[in-house]
Amino acid sequence: MGDRIGGEMMFRDLLDLPDRPQLLSPGIMAYIGDSIYEVFIRSYLIEKGIRKNNELHKTAIKYVNAEAQASLLKEIKSSLTEEEEIIVRRGRNSSSGQVPKNTDVVDYRHSTAFEALIGYLYLEGEEERLQEILTEIKAKIEEL
Repeated sequence: MGDRIGGEMMFRDLLDLPDRPQLLSPGIMAYIGDSIYEVFIRSYLIEKGIRKNNELHKTAIKYVNAEAQASLLKEIKSSLTEEEEIIVRRGRNSSSGQVPKNTDVVDYRHSTAFEALIGYLYLEGEEERLQEILTEIKAKIEEL
């Protein structure tokens, strides 16, 4: 997939983002993390050779739903740094509003934590670490 998630850390160099993202709410970190992870998964599916829109959509849902993200968080948890664990804990314990219908509350909280971690690493400019985490995630989803 190349060396970068997308040119210059996906527009970080074009925007004046906060210098200390750890001070943002977990919901804000999860908000951006959700989109970063979605772009990663969509790019992964294109890499896998999927070319039909309907199949792309259905397959993406398999990887970006709350249950899948909660499962992936459990898989990578042992490799997280202390700082990353704090972000995950904050994301998990945040009040993220309404839980979507047909979604387990625990899975939803863990998926919010997962997205907060991805968002934090992106906002922090931790490109190398984000690459490591996404590489680990890619290996896990290829096992599915």
